[in-house]
Amino acid sequence: MRRQVLRIRRSLLVAALTAGVLASAGCDADGGGGSKDRAGEGGSVVAPGRPGEPARTLSASQAAEEAGVDTPNSADVRYVQMMIRHHAQALELTKLVPSRAASSPVKRLAERITAAQQPEIGTMKGWLSRHGRTEGSGGHDDHAGMPGMATDEQLKQLRAAKGAAFDKLFLKLMITHHQGAVTMATEVLSEGNNVQVEEMAGDVVAQQTTEIGRMRALSS
Repeated sequence: MRRQVLRIRRSLLVAALTAGVLASAGCDADGGGGSKDRAGEGGSVVAPGRPGEPARTLSASQAAEEAGVDTPNSADVRYVQMMIRHHAQALELTKLVPSRAASSPVKRLAERITAAQQPEIGTMKGWLSRHGRTEGSGGHDDHAGMPGMATDEQLKQLRAAKGAAFDKLFLKLMITHHQGAVTMATEVLSEGNNVQVEEMAGDVVAQQTTEIGRMRALSS
């Protein structure tokens, strides 16, 4: 999905450049004032839509603008702010695994999740800082509004469990947690505008979808 989004941007840029060249060539060939007016219009460009969306017809200048601008919008900022807190809860869950889990595969899974999401939090915090944004309040209401987040009661139950019972509950909660992350990432891929956020969200979709499959296999 990330590659699709980046291909769309590249297609827009190529189409805009091509339209500009053709318009310029038409102007040179005509050599008249009327041709200058037509060249100013720059022709039209058929831009591929995002996944699931139809193609659009843009002017050359519109295509160039869309291809070159990736200023973060509100969807980008909100996604990064929420995903920092979402990842933080995942690390809270994996932190319980070494002392409570019975299954070696579950322990290895938790290690992989920790190894992936800890640096991702750092990357997202750096992104917010570079764009002059804060991490947000991170209150309980924000947690409740994010898909896949474990409730306080579920966290309490997980902390009290051990052995096979812990493994079962951990996998259940983490599958739901990952599904929530994939939902959030998919949304920002449709609504966001920043290339780096698109790359981060694409990584989340690919990595966590794979891990959901592994966890379901361990749960069966």
